[in-house]
Amino acid sequence: MIGWKRIVKTIGEKIGKEHLTYAQGASAELVAATTIGLSTGLGLPVSTTHVLSSGIAGSMVASKGIKNLQPDTVRNILIAWLLTLPVVMVMAGTLFLIFRSVF
Repeated sequence: MIGWKRIVKTIGEKIGKEHLTYAQGASAELVAATTIGLSTGLGLPVSTTHVLSSGIAGSMVASKGIKNLQPDTVRNILIAWLLTLPVVMVMAGTLFLIFRSVF
């Protein structure tokens, strides 16, 4: 709810070196919707932002090769993906211990 503008700008403008075309956006959205729908049906947890940003990166690579990606942005996205799980695990564990001692 708070960082949506940054996410929209990153997905739409910063993953590729060129602006996203309508066809690339439609392809990425269709793949994201299908992936999210299938994962929901199978009961698998996925991040909609991760799925969509992967679709955008895939459409950028398909259009002009891997050189069409901005390496710094892709690196930052990968680092965020790798850090999300352990950081959230530590936060959840800490909150659990706090709540258990208070209540």
